[in-house]
Amino acid sequence: MKRVAICAPATPLKRKLAQRVAELAVKDYPQLELSFHEQCFASEGHFAGSDAVRLAALLECANDPGFDAVWFAKGGYGSNRIARAALAGMNQHAARKSYLGYSDCGTMLGALYRAGIGQPVHAPMPVDLKREGGEAAVRRSLDWLAGDPSGQEESVGGKPAVAFNLMTLAMLVGTEFMPPLAGHVVMIEEVAEHIYAIDRMMFHVTQHLDGVAGIRLGEVTRVPENDRPFGSDGVAIVEDWCSRSDIPYLGRAQIGHNAHNRIVPFGLVEAPHAA
Repeated sequence: MKRVAICAPATPLKRKLAQRVAELAVKDYPQLELSFHEQCFASEGHFAGSDAVRLAALLECANDPGFDAVWFAKGGYGSNRIARAALAGMNQHAARKSYLGYSDCGTMLGALYRAGIGQPVHAPMPVDLKREGGEAAVRRSLDWLAGDPSGQEESVGGKPAVAFNLMTLAMLVGTEFMPPLAGHVVMIEEVAEHIYAIDRMMFHVTQHLDGVAGIRLGEVTRVPENDRPFGSDGVAIVEDWCSRSDIPYLGRAQIGHNAHNRIVPFGLVEAPHAA
């Protein structure tokens, strides 16, 4: 039996969604035991409780030797506000866990990866159950936790990889939490940002990715309409900034803010369908 702790480093989760995810696990994943921390349902302004409340819950989940993994309930904004104290407070038990999430929680994944704490994993979260087709996304993470890697992004393997929301990565670069990524395949995706903002972020991010093995672009979704056409799209923008920065553009990746979001363990792992 693998025990999985679930907490919310950023914004709160609806209790009904948590109940549905728990019921799914009980029904179809007897090898997993999910434990939703009560903090997931706390609310203080934008956040799932104050910084102190969110930090305490994360450390409780990470440092408890009875849990094998920590699954982040939801993104939003806020994990960066507790990242420094979280790393400082993690013990030897935290170092043996997997940490699953994406979007804003990519800040925490990047910080953990830089610190060499556990196995950070870009993966669907419980909140994804509310998406159209979201049960398949949640099952992808549950399968991975249960030992089935078939839900990993197909390009994983051969070189170390990471996956980030582009805005999250843009805020991460140049900070104390940015991991060294030389030799890595860097996968990026974006949601709800203007096309010109994606261009601006690529200008910034590519200045900090010297020596990477290349960039893969995931989904670019829910793009707001600008007051005038930008004249380009996500693929062309990423290809352009890769060319300007002498970074190989490696094509697409199936990651993003939708039900098709696939799993990317940080670092060097086996290909998903390896024997």
